[in-house]
Amino acid sequence: MKHVIVYKEAGRYAGWPANYGIWSWGDEIVVGFTLGYHNTDGGFHARDKTKPMVAMQARSPDGGESWETVVTPVRTPGNRGLSAGEHSSAKNGGGEEEHANEPVPVQEAIDFAHPDFAMMCAREDVVSGSGSWFYVSYDRCRSWQGPYSIPMMGLLGIAARTDYLVSGPRECMYFLTAPTMEGTETGSRTFCAKTEDGGKTIQFVSWISPEANNGFSIMPASVRLPDNRILVATRDRQVAPDDRASNWIDLYESSNEGKTWTYLNRPVADTGRGGNPPTLTRLLDGRLCITYAYRDAPYGIRAKLSSDNGATWGEEIVLRSDAGSHDIGYARTVQRKDGALVTAYYYNDELGGACYIAATLWKP
Repeated sequence: MKHVIVYKEAGRYAGWPANYGIWSWGDEIVVGFTLGYHNTDGGFHARDKTKPMVAMQARSPDGGESWETVVTPVRTPGNRGLSAGEHSSAKNGGGEEEHANEPVPVQEAIDFAHPDFAMMCAREDVVSGSGSWFYVSYDRCRSWQGPYSIPMMGLLGIAARTDYLVSGPRECMYFLTAPTMEGTETGSRTFCAKTEDGGKTIQFVSWISPEANNGFSIMPASVRLPDNRILVATRDRQVAPDDRASNWIDLYESSNEGKTWTYLNRPVADTGRGGNPPTLTRLLDGRLCITYAYRDAPYGIRAKLSSDNGATWGEEIVLRSDAGSHDIGYARTVQRKDGALVTAYYYNDELGGACYIAATLWKP
């Protein structure tokens, strides 16, 4: 097992790879994240909300051993950062700037089956009224087209992070989160949507998780099995009457292309303070791997494996447990050609310390 630094800079706050995505082509890997400024007094996340957040991406040509980082070459609505409403109060210049780069519908059908394809989803915020959009790349994230609008589909808002399954050259399923109450993330639910015409139209298919009035079910992570069943893991929270919150990861399955969903099990019963999203990876040997962060002491990154397509899960694997606080995680995992896994996440070394992007290289 080996831990490597993907991006780290003094005074800066780097976070949340799960919001943006990870893509791989053999041993060439790209992971997205956002970059702001560190502030010990920033609250749950030690970032300075008065300063802008910038979309970044890191590329490894050698299976995660080394990384180069650049600003993600995308046009952002209002020239603000991706997910700006949640993590930055910094304003743009107003006027025409306020409406720059507005997301537009797809005009020319997307080729989801292109060998160098990648898609990245983004959002304004996590509460009602939040709009979402996406970008596509045909050159392994070296350039991006978009922003393309994700329609509201009759919902109060859409809080899109990157999770999708390609079904064919013109067909793709989007796995998304929608707020269901005005002005709060409480009650948010996961759902799936689909395009069959290369992204020109995107239609709501079904809710994945049930209503959660005193909590939420957000941030879906999907995988398709060889028998065409789809599994989706979700980040879940429930708040008790005494305001104590429980956080865990649930698993759902669909055998009819997302039309209906069945609760399968709870792979992870506790993800610690605030909770943390899962990521699902199907390994070369057919096993499933779920990775996530544990946000109580000892803070760190963990994993579980399943040898029966998610029906049961093995013992928890501790990848590391040396973080300084709960402000960690949002992992994404891919597998190299040699079978090793590359798990990317954000991390910190001490309480109140600045967050950075790291990766763990390990053999399951």
